[in-house]
Amino acid sequence: MIRVGDQAPDFTLESTQGPFRLSALRGERAVVLIFYPRNNTPGCTRQLCAARDALSEYEKRGAQVVAVNPGSLASHQKWAASSGFTFPLCSDPDKEVARAYGAVKPQGGIQRTVVVVDRQGRVAWVKQGLPATEEILAVLDALNRGEEPLP
Repeated sequence: MIRVGDQAPDFTLESTQGPFRLSALRGERAVVLIFYPRNNTPGCTRQLCAARDALSEYEKRGAQVVAVNPGSLASHQKWAASSGFTFPLCSDPDKEVARAYGAVKPQGGIQRTVVVVDRQGRVAWVKQGLPATEEILAVLDALNRGEEPLP
């Protein structure tokens, strides 16, 4: 599992908005990486719709939301269009990025995981499960104040 303080593993993946490279945002924006199991399922829809609905709050805090799962780019594009997701949904078909971030279960499925990467490219916060939007926003607020986010 990736740990707070680690350098975030860089990656480039195809996304619904073209190629996405994590390091391209270094020095500019924090990144909220959302690893989720499947497109268009109840839990994943709830999670990504919450991110969509709070997108302006993330942007006010200088953060880019990026969702990652092993689904196909075509599946991501269809789901993004039907659900109004304007942030990148990245296709990680071999789960290499999910593995690098500790978001793969022992049996091979994706473990729902949220990772906040600060502007310097370091892991600032990691939480498995479905953290509340308010919790993620509080992490970003702490980073913007120059404080360490609470675990």
